[in-house]
Amino acid sequence: MSVIESIMDIPAGHEQNVFGQFDKNLKIIEKTLHVTVIARDSELKIIGTEVSASRAKEVFNELIELSKRGNTITEQNVNYALSLSMEGNTSAMTELDKEIICRTISGKPVKPKTTGQKKYVDEIRDKMIVFGIGPAGTGKTYLAMAMAITAFKNNEVNRIILTRPAIEAGENLGFLPGDLQSKVDPYLRPLYDALYQIMGAESFISNSEKGLIEVAPLAYMRGRTLDNAYIILDEAQNTTPAQMKMFLTRIGFGSKVVVTGDLTQKDLPKGTVSGLDTAMKVLKNIDEVSFVQLTNQDVVRHPLVQKIVKAYEEYEKHKKN
Repeated sequence: MSVIESIMDIPAGHEQNVFGQFDKNLKIIEKTLHVTVIARDSELKIIGTEVSASRAKEVFNELIELSKRGNTITEQNVNYALSLSMEGNTSAMTELDKEIICRTISGKPVKPKTTGQKKYVDEIRDKMIVFGIGPAGTGKTYLAMAMAITAFKNNEVNRIILTRPAIEAGENLGFLPGDLQSKVDPYLRPLYDALYQIMGAESFISNSEKGLIEVAPLAYMRGRTLDNAYIILDEAQNTTPAQMKMFLTRIGFGSKVVVTGDLTQKDLPKGTVSGLDTAMKVLKNIDEVSFVQLTNQDVVRHPLVQKIVKAYEEYEKHKKN
């Protein structure tokens, strides 16, 4: 297979962002696509086969475009651009970058970073009930929270309700000191963290005191009817079928529901069926309900998380075989 040289320009001021610290991003591209990249001034020389050099050029063009739009290029951006290049769909990255759901309190834009996340956000807009199912780090809860806060600010709903089943993750918290709220708060902490980051502590506390934003264990939902609300059920893999049915039958007029869960991280007692598993079978043919499956390709945390998720998936697959 013949080796070619391909030359491209890189705009001044974007080299460091695109190449990464100590040329880390450059080395990832070289290793993955089996090319050699030589950078001189504002010019890049890519040496490799015609296919690999062409893919490398596409990846660099996407990263340059992201950099021009003010993004800090991360290892996740590089890895995702490389995986898209293998599918011949590199331009999807710049398309994704156009959509901003909202901005955090510090002004950072919240947007889908993968095609899986984009599908998830689109389904949340279109459907009344959406199940976001996938491994840790895929943005299931964070994106749902951003959509809920945006709808609340736009007066599309009157309140936000965030809930989780209070299941002990292999640790017995029953004898911790404090009242019921003190014992329950650790389960709800990830929801508080996301709220503080997106809308700010002051705004959250103010709306919480007015009863417009509620963060509560799933058990508190029993017997209620939730109208004109944006309701997020997090960690749904830890619900029982009865709890899931109870939750889904609370939904009233003008409400939107997002249910998130990771089927690989159940903390239910051994032998207990997950309400999320049951819901996927029972509700699969209802048009107003959508199930979005996110994968390790949609992980947007540290790149190591993506590798860990993939390793566990392969291990589980081998175990079944």
